Formats: sequence, structure tokens, C-alpha cells
Amino acid sequence: MKVDLAWVGLLRHGESTGNVAREEAEAAGADVIGIAERDADVPLTALGRDQAEAAGELLAGHPPDLVVTSTYRRAWDTARLAAPAGVAIVPDERLRDRELGVLDLLTTRGVRERWPEEARRKRRLGRFYYRPPGGESWADVVLRVRPLLAELSAERPGARVLFCAHEMTVFALRYLLEGVPEPDLMRAAAATPVPNASLTTWERDRDGGFTMVVAGVTAGRSAGPRAR
Repeated sequence: MKVDLAWVGLLRHGESTGNVAREEAEAAGADVIGIAERDADVPLTALGRDQAEAAGELLAGHPPDLVVTSTYRRAWDTARLAAPAGVAIVPDERLRDRELGVLDLLTTRGVRERWPEEARRKRRLGRFYYRPPGGESWADVVLRVRPLLAELSAERPGARVLFCAHEMTVFALRYLLEGVPEPDLMRAAAATPVPNASLTTWERDRDGGFTMVVAGVTAGRSAGPRAR
């Protein structure tokens, strides 16, 4: 797609209490992840807040013109802690995390044990097009992000725009900005960690396309990549 922005960045949110709970549940072989809040309300951990503040160091030398953030609390708080002074922060629900529907709060084991037919359907359809009941596929997330990019291009041509969002958003942007085909995108997703509070950036080429120039860089306070 044609995007008339000079630079696009994606800052993944800092470590959240949900990230920690998911990792602990997976390690324990549990079926369910112990998160009390709805996904939109999951907060940052103390480390996550430190990570977000440190991410501001990555942006200070070349600040964006605008920060557009997911409306989920962990992303919104990361944006406020990391954005350089004076840069506007605009929330947009189209950057929210992928909705998992009936699979929400289930570990890999939990999905396999409680929804075996869905696990089989996911293997058949592939991650990009598989949509859990009541949830979204990767393609659905792309369909949300595509018009947002188009609107920003029309409203702020030539601008430097930073998105503060989720792991999934990195791959949605790779698909839209770089034109990475689905099979290659799935291989990249399986092989490429996206650490909490990491920055990925793209610059516009002379031919109007985009090239990734920074991939998953952190300011040195990452606890490693965590899911969601």
C-alpha cells in the first residue's frame, strides 16, 4: 500500500503483569492464565515502567512528530512514559491487541485440552487467517491498521509517526509497509522475538516503499520477549 509518511516506528509496550502471568502459567503447565483484569486494563509491572522510561532515550535524539497509541492501558502508559516532551499522544482503538475470543486466558496446553477442534482448525488454516470464535485473525488486525496508516498519510504527509502498541502490530506493519508475503511473515514471526519496550522502525525509500532500519532494539532494560 502507498503510505506518505517519512518514518514509521513501533514501540511495543513495556512488561505487563499479564506478560508475567502468562509466562508463569506456561512454565507451570497450567490451562489458565491468572489475570484478574480484562485485557484492556492490564497494567505495566515496575520493570515495565522502567523499560518505558528507558525507551524514551531511544526516541530523544530523533523524536517523532506524533505518537499514536493503543487504548490498552499497558500501551497507553508506555507511550506517556516514553514520548519526548511536547510530542502529542493520540489514542486509537484500532491499535488494540488481537482479540482471542473463547481462547482468551488459555495457555497453549489450555487450548489443546479445552478446545482441541480449534487447535486443529488453527493448524489447518494457519496463524494468519485463523480466527478463534469471538476473536480476530492476524488478517483482521491488518484490516484495522491499514486505514489508520491511510488516514495518517492523508492528514500528515511526510511526518514521522510512532505507534505504541503490541507485538502483533510489528508484523502487521511489516505486512503493510514492506509487503512481506504471508508465508515469509509467519516464518519471521516464529523466528523473531519482539522484546517488551523494543523499538522497530521503517524509513521511506525513494521509490515510495519502506525499509526496516531498526528491528526490536531496547534501551538495555529488557527482561526478554514475552507474549502479548
